[in-house]
Amino acid sequence: MSVEQALTIADLKERARRRVPKMFFDYADSGAWTEGTYRANEDDFHKVKLRQRVLVDMRDRSLESEMIGEKVSMPVALAPTGMTGMQHADGEMLAAQAAEEFGVPFTLSTMSICSIEDVRSVTTKPFWFQLYVMQDKDFVHNLIDRAKAAGCSALVLTLDLQILGQRHKDLRNGLSAPPRFTPKHLWQMATRPFWCLDMLGTRRRTFGNIVGHAKGVTDLSSLSSWTTEQFDPQLSWKDIEWIRERWGGKLILKGILDEEDARMSLGSGADAIIVSNHGGRQLDGAASSISMLPRIVDAVGDKMEVHLDGGIRSGQDVLKALCYGARGTYIGRPFLYGLGAGGKAGVRRALEIIRRELDITMALCGERDVKNLSRNNLHRDV
Repeated sequence: MSVEQALTIADLKERARRRVPKMFFDYADSGAWTEGTYRANEDDFHKVKLRQRVLVDMRDRSLESEMIGEKVSMPVALAPTGMTGMQHADGEMLAAQAAEEFGVPFTLSTMSICSIEDVRSVTTKPFWFQLYVMQDKDFVHNLIDRAKAAGCSALVLTLDLQILGQRHKDLRNGLSAPPRFTPKHLWQMATRPFWCLDMLGTRRRTFGNIVGHAKGVTDLSSLSSWTTEQFDPQLSWKDIEWIRERWGGKLILKGILDEEDARMSLGSGADAIIVSNHGGRQLDGAASSISMLPRIVDAVGDKMEVHLDGGIRSGQDVLKALCYGARGTYIGRPFLYGLGAGGKAGVRRALEIIRRELDITMALCGERDVKNLSRNNLHRDV
C-alpha cells in the first residue's frame, strides 16, 4: 500500500511499522510503565457519542479557524515530538514543510534531530518551538534566542517533564540517537533497508539543537549523560515569568491536566494552555486528556484559549475535542506514522485523512462551520 492509498491513520501506522526500525517505531508507539494512560487517551475518545442530525444544508462547509490568533486551515497542529528525524531522514524538516503547505502549525521539539536552523532553512512561514527547561540556564537562554532569531511565532513550554517517566520499551530497546551499533540494533536496521538508505543520505542523526550548543556535548557519550542529568526538577510557576520575558512573544503552556493547575496558569501571562499528559509517556495512571478537557474548559475556558493533545487518531476525535471547547488540537503519533510510512507525502496524507474525517463528521452532525461546534453536538449523557 502506498501512502496515497491509506484510508486511516491505522493504515499509515502499519506501513510505518514495516519501514521504521523497531527501536524508533516503539519510541513513537509506546507509553510509560503499563501504558494504561497511553491506551486511555485513545479509548476514552470512543466513549464520547455524537448527535446525528438530518435534513440540514451541508453545503459550503468550512474548517478554517484560528489558534492563538493565527489562521489555520483546520484547528490542528503538529505536536512537538522528540527524535522525529529518526522516523525518517530529515523528518522535522519534511514535516514542517508538509504542515506549512497544508496551512497548519508545526511545533519543533527541543529534542529534535533537525535543528531550529535546519527547519528554518526549508520553511517560509513561522513555525512554533517547544521548550524544555534544563538546569543549564545559559543553554535555555540560547535556545529561546535561537527560536526568536528563526522567527518562531509561538513558544510551547512543556511543564510535565521535570523528571523522565519510565518507558519500558525504550529501555529494553536501548534507544539512542544516533542508534548504537550492537548486533541487535544492526539487525533492526538491516531489516529496514529503505530507512537505512534515506539515513545514509543525511548528516542529521543526533540531537541538532543540543550537540554543538550545550557545554561539553561533543559526542554520543557526553550527549547521553547530559540529557539524563539536565531536565530541571525545580521548575516552578515562578520560572514562567523569566521565560515569558526573555521570549517576548506568544506563549503556550503544555502539560495541564488538572483544574487547579489550569486556574494557576491564568496568572502566568500565557496565551493558551494544552490539556496533555505527554501522550501517556509520563505519569502512568493519570486521567486521559479528553476526559479532563471539559472540566478544564469549564474552569478557565472563558478566560484563555484551551487546546488538547493526546489520543487523537481521527478527524472524529478532533471534532469531539472541539465540541468540548478546545480551540485547537495537536497530533503527534498520527503525523509520525505518516512520516515513517512515507516521509513528507506521508505527513501530508495523515493531514488529509484527519481533514476529510473532520469534514464529513461535522456535516453528519448538522454543522457547516467548525467554529460553531459545541457540546450541543454531543449526547447529553456524555
